Amino acid sequence: MTRPGRRGYAPRVLAIPAVLGIAFLVLPLAALVGRVQWATLWQDVTSAEALNALRLSLVTGLIATAICLLIGIPLALSIARATPRTASVLRAVVTVPLVLPPMVGGLSLLFLFGRTGWLGWTGWQVPFTTPAVVLAQVFVALPFLVLALEGAVRTSGLEYERAAAGLGAGRWTILWRVTLPLAGPGLLSGTVLCFARAAGEFGATALFAGNAPGVTQTMPLAIYTAFNGAGVSQGSAIALSLMLLVTSVLVLLLVRGWRPGQGAAVAEELR
Repeated sequence: MTRPGRRGYAPRVLAIPAVLGIAFLVLPLAALVGRVQWATLWQDVTSAEALNALRLSLVTGLIATAICLLIGIPLALSIARATPRTASVLRAVVTVPLVLPPMVGGLSLLFLFGRTGWLGWTGWQVPFTTPAVVLAQVFVALPFLVLALEGAVRTSGLEYERAAAGLGAGRWTILWRVTLPLAGPGLLSGTVLCFARAAGEFGATALFAGNAPGVTQTMPLAIYTAFNGAGVSQGSAIALSLMLLVTSVLVLLLVRGWRPGQGAAVAEELR
């Protein structure tokens, strides 16, 4: 028998569709990079319309990420420590925005916060404002944080928490000194992916917040508007697309390359 080494026993002919799959993913991105007007890249990125869209995306993305951390960490901890049946139900609810078309999410938010929605009687003018952008981003980005952190907390188990409790540590001390440090990689990756998803949100934002320059027009909306003959130039749209592509690559490198030693430090401290 031949030894498979690291490649296993998969038929070698499968390399052909594998290469096609990689090409299908890489070639469109290469075509985008090829259309960048490098001579005017800086001017395109620093135009007033592009800077407004970039600034709005970064500010609302950071605010949405902070909100996701505020409500997502307790939710992830609740799911990780719930009974299997309850955890499966909560996990399914959290996963819904991931598989739901973004436009449906925006429509749902509109029916909740709109003038004739369930919360319309409060008089809040939420739709088509900057806070609407944040709410749409939270809706689509929260699952990334919750699922990443919940998986990390569930994997870390309860042994170290029980050891800390046996040593007299309180619940808040255990949370900050044991639980979250052990789940640090999941928390970081979830936070980074959450921000990236929030900054790149399009569908829910377009339907719930609109596309007003300087108010609700984020980078994805500015790109879409440019290729429909309005707003920023197509050169700026391509430049913003390149920025989103670079941001996505940096996010992936950060998530994959960060290997903290919190778990080992916590374990050593409790021994």
